[in-house]
Amino acid sequence: MTINIAVLGYGTVGSGVVEVINTNHDSINKKAGNEINIKYVLDLRDFPDDPVQEKIVHDFDIILNDPQIRIIAEVMGGVEPAYTFTKKALLAGKSVCTSNKELVAQHGAELLQIAKEHNVNYLFEASCGGGIPIIRPLNSSLTADEIDEITGILNGTTNYMLTKMAQEGCEYAEVLKEAQDRGYAERHPEADVEGYDACRKIAILSSLAFGRQVDFHDIYTEGITKITAVDFKYAKQMQRAIKLLGFSKKVGESFYAMVAPMMVSPSDPLYSVNDVFNAIFVHGNVLGDAMFYGRGAGKLPTASAVVADIVDEAKHLERNIMSFWSSKKLELADVGESHRRFFVRIKGTPEERRNDVEAVFGGVKYVQVPGLEDEFGFVTGIITEAEYKEKANRLGGVISMIRMRNL
Repeated sequence: MTINIAVLGYGTVGSGVVEVINTNHDSINKKAGNEINIKYVLDLRDFPDDPVQEKIVHDFDIILNDPQIRIIAEVMGGVEPAYTFTKKALLAGKSVCTSNKELVAQHGAELLQIAKEHNVNYLFEASCGGGIPIIRPLNSSLTADEIDEITGILNGTTNYMLTKMAQEGCEYAEVLKEAQDRGYAERHPEADVEGYDACRKIAILSSLAFGRQVDFHDIYTEGITKITAVDFKYAKQMQRAIKLLGFSKKVGESFYAMVAPMMVSPSDPLYSVNDVFNAIFVHGNVLGDAMFYGRGAGKLPTASAVVADIVDEAKHLERNIMSFWSSKKLELADVGESHRRFFVRIKGTPEERRNDVEAVFGGVKYVQVPGLEDEFGFVTGIITEAEYKEKANRLGGVISMIRMRNL
């Protein structure tokens, strides 16, 4: 049997989906148990020098009204018109898969519910980890567990930049330009470097793990724009790495979520995740620790995850397989109440300011970097975010702060 599909968008990921299906046509068909045929590719543009041109359409209604189309791969990005197209497709009884993290983070609960009601599927493996399989394990393999923590390096661009800063002593602006030159960072890189991309991904993973809607607007988010080469000198002195982490954690009956740069120790499985690689650490009450690792971004890894969803949907026509999270909002606890240690850089010398520091923060561990004469660092004991903020204001002279991942 031939299963006709449509691809919405012929940009980086869309062209990758077509390439993966064409390259691995035989093995994909074997795994799907049917012939996967791309009948339409929707785009505003024409591609006269590309064989795909014969499949190009400019009107979504052609796809929507074709009863032969059973599966749609939405790889347009952005919320609109992707949301409208996806909703119409699901209501018409067509399964949809996507790499669109903005859409899933904002409307995932609603679209999953519509898919369930119409006995089709809405799958989004490619939305959180590029080529890393994480949605499927959360949806099926780990269902016996109660997940109480998800922490991840969820953005390949920022991980590449932080790795370069650590290894070569470069400043932020320098590595950003290099990341842009190599095509890892966009010309307008805010979504990556300000942490917004990681924020949407941890919101999706948290919603799926905890079963209720986690709004990305509610997640405290910091990017890497204030990290400097000097921060890495301190990290090296402390034998730690600096990583941009997105995490959500259940503590008692409360749920905390955050995206921020953190100091990571060598014993942490995330410590050695470098370059454009991503990793997602999951802790369950039965399983214990598990980590998923791979290329988190890029044309073909992301396209590979989309095609895996197409195969899954082809194998389960007219049978809903995806668990869904409730549209009821999960209220996140005030991040100011969460506990951790903090690494703090401060003006002056330990001799000059030791009494001030210890009067405010109590016992701390001092960190000095040879050659840095007008500042020093220290690591606090375990305190809340709110306590840190109050104490830092009281102390004065604080240059910067980075959170410690391991208590």
